Amino acid sequence: MTETKSGTQGAILPSADPNWLALREEAILEPDLPIIDPHHHLWDAPRSPRYLAGELQRDAQAGHNIVGTVFADCTEGYRTDGPENMRPVGETEFVTAIADQCEAGVYRPAGLCAGIISYADLREGEGVRAVLEAHIAAGKGRFKGIRQSTSWDPNPEIRTTMRTPPEGLLRDEQLRRGFACLAPLGLTFDSWVYHHQLSDVADLAAAFPDTAIVLDHVGGPVGIGPYAGRRDEVFAQWKAGILEVARHPNVSVKLGGLAMRLGGFGFHERPVPPSSEDLAAAWRPYIETCIEAFGPDRAMFESNFPVDQLSCSYAVLWNGFKRLAAGASADEKAALFSRTAARVYGIGHVLR
Repeated sequence: MTETKSGTQGAILPSADPNWLALREEAILEPDLPIIDPHHHLWDAPRSPRYLAGELQRDAQAGHNIVGTVFADCTEGYRTDGPENMRPVGETEFVTAIADQCEAGVYRPAGLCAGIISYADLREGEGVRAVLEAHIAAGKGRFKGIRQSTSWDPNPEIRTTMRTPPEGLLRDEQLRRGFACLAPLGLTFDSWVYHHQLSDVADLAAAFPDTAIVLDHVGGPVGIGPYAGRRDEVFAQWKAGILEVARHPNVSVKLGGLAMRLGGFGFHERPVPPSSEDLAAAWRPYIETCIEAFGPDRAMFESNFPVDQLSCSYAVLWNGFKRLAAGASADEKAALFSRTAARVYGIGHVLR
């Protein structure tokens, strides 16, 4: 394994060796099941691994029936001049250009990047509306909302984003004035927090019941640093937070992100990549807790690629998810793998 420094993010991001990933190959389970991947990134050098339209197409055509995807904010393609608050609109412009190529048949399937989640700083308050409207115009119908990562921990080792937010940002009154601009524009909010911050998400959801909130990466259970060796304790705290958040019907959850180093499962340290059975066994308590709490109609499997590529290939990851959903009905599988994402992000056309 290697660690690569991202010049764009200014943080050390672990990266998988493709030769190591190639040591694990599996037959594709349920190859005809339609999948919308509601959370992936795209980026170019100096980040590693490079992950642009060609790499996304490679994974989407690796055997699973990927019919559409949603791009998630990762500070890529920002404008380099003009007003600072408008520079994130460049990310939407960058992804829209790729989505146009997909619809034109340059990349397949046509539904790649059918939805775009980018960034706007809600701490601008009511002034953020102009930024949101610029994103909407740039997205040509694909811009669906923003993600403002608020993941915070007192230990500097626990860091997963470029921006280091202050503690309790979701409760900040100025941010909430900006947050109030989302629902009138029909936009969603992706929330990235760690397990001990879940009460902040619940409080936000209660204050804005008409805004669609998506909890990323099963609510961020941490298993490294000061949390290493405390899995049972962390799980209990995390589960209590998940149940609190799930009581709010305007919140959905993304089922994934557990292959990151953050979770402490250590798959990336093995001599051979884990099998889909290995992934399913390790992640089952988290995935089943979320599905039971939110229900299939408010839960969606996600790849979080290429970040989760640290531990496994795209094909093995989705096999793992299919093993976790093996006992679900056909209707429940449709929700978990495509229908929930299609509804939340308004991209149902990719299923036709």
